Formats: sequence, structure tokens, C-alpha cells
Amino acid sequence: MLGKLTGFDDTIVAPATAAGVGAIAVIRLSGNRAYDICNALFPAKDLQRQASHTLHFGSIVAAGKLIDEVVVSLYKGPRSYTGEDVIEISCHGSPYIQQQIIDATIQAGARLAKPGEFTQRAFLNGKLDLTQAESVADLIASNSAASHQTAMQQMRGGFSKELHALREQLITFSALIELELDFSQEDVEFADRTRLYALVTNATGVLQHLIDSFRMGNVIKNGVNTAIVGKPNAGKSTLLNTLLNENRAIVSEIAGTTRDTIEEILNIEGILFRLIDTAGIRESLDSIESIGVQRTMEKIKEAGVVVYLFDVNELTATDIRNQVAAFKADNINYLLVGNKTDILGETTVEIKFAGITDMLFISAKNHAHIQDLKDALVHKVLSGDINTEDTIITNARHHTALQEVLKSLHDVKQGMDNGLPGDLLALDIRRCLHYLGEITGEVTNEDRLDYIFSKFCIGK
Repeated sequence: MLGKLTGFDDTIVAPATAAGVGAIAVIRLSGNRAYDICNALFPAKDLQRQASHTLHFGSIVAAGKLIDEVVVSLYKGPRSYTGEDVIEISCHGSPYIQQQIIDATIQAGARLAKPGEFTQRAFLNGKLDLTQAESVADLIASNSAASHQTAMQQMRGGFSKELHALREQLITFSALIELELDFSQEDVEFADRTRLYALVTNATGVLQHLIDSFRMGNVIKNGVNTAIVGKPNAGKSTLLNTLLNENRAIVSEIAGTTRDTIEEILNIEGILFRLIDTAGIRESLDSIESIGVQRTMEKIKEAGVVVYLFDVNELTATDIRNQVAAFKADNINYLLVGNKTDILGETTVEIKFAGITDMLFISAKNHAHIQDLKDALVHKVLSGDINTEDTIITNARHHTALQEVLKSLHDVKQGMDNGLPGDLLALDIRRCLHYLGEITGEVTNEDRLDYIFSKFCIGK
């Protein structure tokens, strides 16, 4: 196992709780000297003689000085998060007390952990595979119900199980094909080509589904930039305030009131929409307003969704068709929203814009049909219902490796269609195995691991 090659035989320490003042804080140690180090600071009892998964109250004393009264939690390896001996010291949440305890453990022989080192040791000791370890960081960073559910599903190993099953079957076929090479003079076939072809066909479909899920996964994990654009006085700032249910943007009857972009986050059904209220699009001699319009054009290009808000009393169906043509020419993902229907009347509005599809009519001022707009936004970015029980790819590294696996599987399938010999098929299968192993960590190197875990917070 890679963990044995790295030689992690020292003991690390770090705060496991967030920085700042709180009621309590947790200091975590992991390593083969965790018990010896804590025994030197915890005179109440011999921790080595205590059972695993137990709590003990006492004092931390260093150089004859009482630091704090604490509760010590014991987890003897391998029944711990890292697979090593782990001790967690729950102390009062003063940053000064935390630092005093950490300094005392370092004086007793521990060293300060690097970012993600506890989880890295869990991976190296076989407690987690690499996809599960990475999902720990995603879980910590989750900021919506959807991102939380997706991270939990991956941490439980849902994604890993699919990849492990495929990898095991491919390993079997690879071994059988390579065995055929040892008997090449006897013209025997150990690997059932029909079963291999069926496996590759099925795996291709599964992998394509996983790759396609990355778009949804990226939305769940990072949210989606949503630019609210339109002509001046279309009601963009009013709509932003209505969606947020607060007076975030200044609203007035004076066209061009919004001079710069205003950004806020709205959670709709577990998806984070980064709403951007932009300056109205028009030609202006006002240099400040012109800068705002330029920034609006930049936000349109960056947005995942553009909400084109227009005043149904001012624009015509021809105006909207021209705008749609411009959006399509620039390949912009847009949503047409007609505002101020309370003035003209909904029936009249529908007749006025008859024949134009994918359009919503609202009154931002009166909060009319705002829920319909929210539903349309979710549908626009997800292209359907979200089901976080399915395996969803949220990690760009996984997405890239899966694309390489899929490419290799296509090569295997094409090779069988063309009757390629076993040695060439074996090369393509080994390439599949390599990229599958990269995802789960069965094939990796220490530099890559250090890079991955360096993105974790210290203490996890």
C-alpha cells in the first residue's frame, strides 16, 4: 500500500474546529505517539490503559502549569478516522488556550499537521479511497442541500463502487487476454469476446452518463452566475429585490439608476444562483453609465444564464425576436421574462407576444408569477429534475479521467470490431485501468496526493 511507502511514522496535531472564539475547540492528534504525548500532558490517568472510544475528563498541564480543564476522546487504531491512534482534546474555545495546548503537544514530540493530512493518512491507510477523501473536502465546503447530499453520497462510496466493479471486471479480462499471449502457439481463447464486448458497451453507457452529470454537478457545487439584463427601467433592480425579498438595489423611475453591477446569492431548491443586477443596456453620453453598460456586456458573456427582462408595455414582438436572434448568434443561454404585466394586463400581453416560445410574464412590483420564474431558472440550468441520489460528478479531475476511460473503451470496442489481436486489446484495457485507478487512488503518486490534499483545511 502507498501509505507504507510514504513512511508516515510521526504524530501530527492541529485544531479540528474553525479559527476564532467559541464555547469549545477540538485539538486532534494522530500517529503512533499520540498516547505517549497526551499522557505527558494529562496527569489524571494513564490513557494507554483506557479503552478505545471513551471520554476522559481532566487537566492539561505543561511545564508544571495548568493550561485548561478538558475532555479527551480516545480512538485506537485502526478503529479511527485515520487508521492510526487518534486523540481529540476538547478544550475551551479561547484561541490562546488552543495555541497553548498545541504548543505543548509539539514540545512533547508532535508536529503541526499540513492541510488535509489527517484525511491523507486515512486514504493511505485504506480507510477511504481517493474519491471518498476528496468528497470530505466537498462536504465541508457544501453550502446548499444539494451540494451536501451529493458530497454525502460520494463519501459513502457510491461513485467508488461503480468504478471498482468496472475495474475488477476489466482486470479479469485483461489477465485472461494476457494469458492467451502465453499460449499464442496453441491458438486458444480464454477471454470470452462476447462477454467483453457486452461489458464495454454497458460501461460506455454508464461512463457517458457520469460524464454528462458533470454539468449538473458543477452547478450544484459552484452555483450558476445569473445576469439580469435589459433596457433601462425594465425593472431589473425591482426583480432583484423581489427575488431576495429585501431592498438590496436602489429603485427609481429614473432610467439609468443602476450604474454598476450588484451581486447577491439566492438559493432555489438547493441550487445557488449568483444574481447579478446589471446596468441597463443603451447608448449613453454619460461616461459613468457607459462603463456600467460595458460591464453588463462582460457579465452577459460570463453568465451561465441570462435573464432578459423587458417592459411588456414598451417592446414589441419584433424587438424580442431580434433579441433572441442575437442571443442565439452568441450562443447565450437565456430566459425571456416580460415584466410590468400589471399595467397592460396578462391577457393583452399574451396576445401581443403570441408565437414567441419560452417566455414568462411577471410583475416584479406585485410579486406576480415570481415562483414560476424560480422554477424556470432551476429547469434552465438543470434541464430537468435534480436527483442527488444518483451519482453526480462534481470534481474536474474525475471528469477529465472519465473522459480518458471512455476514449479507451471506445478503442477497445473498435478493436474488437476490427478483429485486433489480444496484445493490442490488452494495451487499451490497461489504459482504461490506469485512468480508473487514478480516480480512486489505486494508481497515483505522492506529488499528486500532496497537491490534492493541500487544498483541504488544516485539521481535516
